[in-house]
Amino acid sequence: MITVRLARVGTSKSPFYRIVVTDSRAKRDGRHLENIGTYDPRAKEGAQSFVINHDRLAFWRGFGAQLSGEVGRLVERNPAVKAA
Repeated sequence: MITVRLARVGTSKSPFYRIVVTDSRAKRDGRHLENIGTYDPRAKEGAQSFVINHDRLAFWRGFGAQLSGEVGRLVERNPAVKAA
């Protein structure tokens, strides 16, 4: 099964995540098919903390990709992604 989930790339005590499309059996930070966005939970006020390529998300969802719990919550909070 294909999954859209977070892969941590930040340093210790400074989390930063890539939103990746991967096989559900792969490790969290392991091999992935495509990087489609980023998420910075510590972004400053006014800075964009969640960025995703809407076209690629729709493409992978068309192939049956499932969103992980956290990615699903992030997508729900962003109305532009909901429409896709």
